[in-house]
Parts: sequence; C-alpha cells; structure tokens
Amino acid sequence: MANITTTPDTSVASNTLLDVRDLKMHFPLTRGILFQRTIGHVRAVDGIDFSLERGKTLGLVGESGSGKTTIGRTLIRLYKPTTGQILFNGQDLALLNGEQLRQIRKNIQMIFQDPYASLNPRFTIGSLISEPMQVYKTGSSKEIRERTEELLQIVGLRPEYIDRYPHEFSGGQRQRIVVARALSINPELVIADEPVSALDVSIRAQVLNLLQRLQKQFNLTYLFISHDLSVVRHVADRIAVMYLGRIVELADRDELYNNPQHPYTRALLSAIPIPDPLVERQRKRIILSGDLPSPINIPTGCRFHTRCPMAQQICREVDPIYERKEGHDHFAACHFSAKVSTAM
Repeated sequence: MANITTTPDTSVASNTLLDVRDLKMHFPLTRGILFQRTIGHVRAVDGIDFSLERGKTLGLVGESGSGKTTIGRTLIRLYKPTTGQILFNGQDLALLNGEQLRQIRKNIQMIFQDPYASLNPRFTIGSLISEPMQVYKTGSSKEIRERTEELLQIVGLRPEYIDRYPHEFSGGQRQRIVVARALSINPELVIADEPVSALDVSIRAQVLNLLQRLQKQFNLTYLFISHDLSVVRHVADRIAVMYLGRIVELADRDELYNNPQHPYTRALLSAIPIPDPLVERQRKRIILSGDLPSPINIPTGCRFHTRCPMAQQICREVDPIYERKEGHDHFAACHFSAKVSTAM
C-alpha cells in the first residue's frame, strides 16, 4: 500500500454526500490468445481519498493520463474498483451489483466530454432525454413528454425542438441536451467529465454559467473533471490535483491558487494565461521536461520526481506522505512543500 495519510473521516457528517477511501482501479495486462495470463497491471487509479459535501463542487484536475476520467467512471460503477470504498450517502457502491446498483444510479448521473458521441444520432432528443425516465418508470407517457419539454426550457432550449435529431444542433446546444438528460431523474450527484473542453471558447462560459445556475436551483453536487485550472477555478469550491493515479494536492479553491504546496500544481498554475500583457510577459513560466511516466511502470519514490525541477535524492527513494499542510484542510504529498510555497 502507498505511503498515504488519509483525510479525516467525514462519513459521519450529515453534509457529506460522497466519501472515497483508498480507491484503486488497476487494469490487467494479458498475453496469449487461447490461454491468457496476466503479465502486469495499468495502475490508472492507485489509492485516492477525498470527500464531497452536498451542494458543493469538487474540481479534479490533471493532464491527460493522470486517471481523472477513470475515477469518474469508477464512481458511477462503469468500472468495478480493484479495492477501496465509494461511500454514497453512507452506502458502499463498490459492493453493490444488479438491481441494488441500478436503483442507486438514479442518484448519480454523468456528463461526458463529447456531447455528439454520447447522443445516439438515430433517436430524437426527446427520446434521448426521456430515456432515463422511461427506464425508471417515473410517470405516464404524457407526463414524461411534459417533463422533457420542461427540461429543454430549463437548459435554455425551445420545447418544440423535442422531435429534432442531434445532428441538427450546435456543439453547445448538444451539451445542453446532455445536461437535460442528466437532470431528468433528479440526481443528487453529477459527474461532469470535461463538459466544456469540446466547445468553442465563446460557448464555454454559457455552459459553465448554466451548470452553476442548475446547481443552485436543484441543490446539485458536482464532481467537475478538467485539465484546465482556469475553468475549474470558475466553478469549484475545492480542487484536487491528480498526477499518475494519485491526488498530489487537495485544498479550497483560493487556498490552492494563492498557496500551492506541490511543484506540479505550481507548474499547472503557471500555464494559465493572464489577460494583462505586461504581467504575462514578466511572470515566470514553468516548463516541465519529459512526458508523463507510464502507469504500468510507476517511478520509485515520488511519482513526480522524473519531471520535478526541485527533485533531490530523497524524492527518488521515498514516497512522500499525503498529509495536512498549512492552511484550512490543505493536503499535499511533497517533501519540500515549504519551498514550493515560497517560490511562488
């Protein structure tokens, strides 16, 4: 097991909706055709801990290959976790199967990255939005159609669009349709996997504002997955930074931006463009060398040491403890957190 000090036990708090403990998702690597044998594992998610309060948004950030999307798919049980607990309203989703799992999925919905790929082009948007309501038999055909028209209005589309097909809409409109489908059975938790990365910059703000309005209107809880820290800052209450299957830093939004405790977080923050040209020219940009290591062969010691500009011998040998740092509920896994904060 990794050298990790877990976050405080918050499962007893009535305001905690989701509590994830030591979650791992390892995919086996096999060799052979008739007689397959396992020769290794892809450690996509390798022991993470976090909790999420009702009505709040947790931003999950990191570069491609860090394990963000795998976490989202594991939480909704598209993947069965290798080990760990996923406590949703105190019930461990990792142990559920069959009808129990199907029933609890009413309370958890997912918004995928590509709105066109997640909409079947052979069905009308009315059929696509109403499908969850039909599966869970939430009303008569008339009631479901009325609810579908209401959802279209809620997300900013006209009710008469109900009989049109996905190809007749723009990317931003299709993402609104996906949001309407996610809301159709009144979920408590919405996992948004890169919900605006496939959209034009001019449309992103509209969709983000829509998500925030819906959160207030329906008291939704979001897990917002993104590679863009500037987008996450706009919507999240707390932010978790992932690197190679682990959370390396977790803090309140403003605390993370103003006082980063991990060099990887600092590098991500330096990549955010600043609209003031004078400030942008004068600030120091941190360019990380090399590529993200393979999750098949995890580096020894600190996973980030192969690219870290502050790495020393201890980083190559000892896995840093994920522990509370200075600040309110601020956690990080770095041997030299104090130097990171003073270097900003």
